[in-house]
Amino acid sequence: METGAAKVGCAVVPAGVGNTELQVRAIADIKPTGYAGTPSFLVTLLDKAIELGEDITTLSKAVVGGEALPPSLRKNIEGRGVGCVQIYASADLGCIGYESEACDGLIVEERLIIEIVRPGTNETVPEGEVGEVVATMFVPEYPLIRFGTGDLSAVMPGVSPCGRTNMRLKGWMGRADQTTKVKGMFVHPSQIADVIKRHPEIMKARLVVDQRDGIDVMTLNCEVEGASQLAGDK
Repeated sequence: METGAAKVGCAVVPAGVGNTELQVRAIADIKPTGYAGTPSFLVTLLDKAIELGEDITTLSKAVVGGEALPPSLRKNIEGRGVGCVQIYASADLGCIGYESEACDGLIVEERLIIEIVRPGTNETVPEGEVGEVVATMFVPEYPLIRFGTGDLSAVMPGVSPCGRTNMRLKGWMGRADQTTKVKGMFVHPSQIADVIKRHPEIMKARLVVDQRDGIDVMTLNCEVEGASQLAGDK
């Protein structure tokens, strides 16, 4: 994102998740007009600005990605005067798709060939059916042939109301495997298994990821040995 912004003459201020108070004060001092990052952290910054009494209303537009953008979260952001569009990208492929001003699906980046396949197979699914996003990128420095992203999506029919004619995706619709994302970071089943191994009393466990006020929340539900007996003792 910063490379593209710099090419069109924007001054870019690199940051990251954390140091929220410092970042809010930097925004108030520098007065940037745009934000690029996860939508949940943008909400965190906007909330912190209110708490600190800092004016960051120069922040009027945002390109968000790295996690889902449900309608409630978009409404929350836009209700604070920040125009919001989303981008779908990965570390290997860069930008895969992006919203235009129409905000009607993700327009596929033209340097990519995108297929939607049935998870675990090489079979493409009919238009509109949900499947795994598979990408081919003929870039001399880093070519990728039928690279499975592990993400689920579906092809939208027709062209964008904005006039762009390339393929559109419905957006990020989950994972084809058991990996999930929490606040833009992947959480793998092996990590949950490592936690369980440290507590031999845990017999079964399930990680539940939900959203509260547009913010990802994960809860590890555990069934422990002797739980029924403990319940009876109460």
